[in-house]
Amino acid sequence: MSEDGLDDLPQGWRLAPLGEICDIQAGGPAVRRNEQVRAGVPLVRPADLHHQRILARSAMVHVDPETARGLRKYRIATDDILVTRTGTVGRVALVATDESGWLYNTHLLRVRAHDPAQAPYLLACLSHRRVADWLERRAAGTTGMRSITVRTLQDLPVPLPPLDRQREIGAALKAVDEKIRAHEEIVRVTTELRETLAELLMTGRLPTGS
Repeated sequence: MSEDGLDDLPQGWRLAPLGEICDIQAGGPAVRRNEQVRAGVPLVRPADLHHQRILARSAMVHVDPETARGLRKYRIATDDILVTRTGTVGRVALVATDESGWLYNTHLLRVRAHDPAQAPYLLACLSHRRVADWLERRAAGTTGMRSITVRTLQDLPVPLPPLDRQREIGAALKAVDEKIRAHEEIVRVTTELRETLAELLMTGRLPTGS
């Protein structure tokens, strides 16, 4: 068996480099602090990737719309996949419809499938531990400053079942991811509720009933 465990694929599957089925583009602008604004076009950074999605939050960086117009090359679109190229290499996120038109920064790579129908399956492949290990072995630099190139990601071997099977796999894992995010939201809301309740009880503003 190869180091990647991909030399014994099921019948009807094939192995292809990611660059054969996707366009991969290097990271976008490194926006300086004085170019950031409170409201504008969001600029996605590695810290904004969470559980295969972009986590929209108040700490997101925004770019002035006028500046953003000159950065069209770095716009993301629905079903693009973002991959971290520096630091913890290989973390991924799928771009949702309401994030189309946002920008991505220099520490990310953009993967755009030639066939958008493959995007959920490719997200599942890219988020697999095997891929993270493969990329880490090929990352350059010192600990904490590791990085991968467009060429490295283009060379990544991807197991490809027939398209209908890709859709089934992508849909199944997407459903699991949505359940994970739903449970995380329940935990977040419950934690906030506990903090509020504790504050009321500890200050005597809410009687315990005893």
